[in-house]
Amino acid sequence: METKEYIESGILELYVYGSLTETESEEVAAMAKKHPEINAEILAIEKSIVALSSSFSPFQSAENYAKIKEKLDLKAAEVIPMAPKRNWSQFIGWAAAILLLVGIGFQYNQLEQTNNQVVNATNEKAKVEKELNELALKKAAIETNLAVIKDEKNTVVALAGQTVAPESSAKIYWNKETQKVYVDASGLPQPPKGMVYQVWALKLNPLTPTSIGLLDNFDKNDQRFFAVNNTGDAQAFGITLEPAGGSITPTMEQLYTLGKV
Repeated sequence: METKEYIESGILELYVYGSLTETESEEVAAMAKKHPEINAEILAIEKSIVALSSSFSPFQSAENYAKIKEKLDLKAAEVIPMAPKRNWSQFIGWAAAILLLVGIGFQYNQLEQTNNQVVNATNEKAKVEKELNELALKKAAIETNLAVIKDEKNTVVALAGQTVAPESSAKIYWNKETQKVYVDASGLPQPPKGMVYQVWALKLNPLTPTSIGLLDNFDKNDQRFFAVNNTGDAQAFGITLEPAGGSITPTMEQLYTLGKV
């Protein structure tokens, strides 16, 4: 809006009469400070009001009238811009809310990190305990195997590889007093899937095979050392490869190792 249009709008009269809102008064004060012609118009309006009021006022001495007019003129000349009030309580409230949200977010993040650390520590503890249990079982198995090997009461029977697997070998540890039998199958290859090694105690005349056990879970036995069924009378031992679950009689075409007592 141009200065002329602003003056003619009537807003300056309302300003002088005090009929504007605080925001509107601030706007007029800013315009008066910026445009000298607007400020001059405000002074002119105030002078007109003073002149008009003097014609209706009780008689005043020329001296009093001059003093009153001087004060009015000075007051009109000083256009004081009003600074808008700031709602500090609202600002403080928003600031407190933001700080609260930041604090909650930080605490939540810390809680998540702590929970993750607890879970990781628990998993690591379970892993270590499992490894310790496995080591303890392996240690116990090794000690048992060594005790069998070192036992002078055991008869050691070497089983040599046969036609189907000439590179194979095995050992039988047989205590004739207790009749316990152990097999060292570390010289045998991993059996094919769906097949299992079967151990036989043999009488040679006539040839009579008796099954004394299967070497189950071959891939899970790290030492390849197995305890099988007891036997009290054997002249030889043999190991054949049979279908899972074993066979009633040995499959001679799959005879891997054989050895006499």
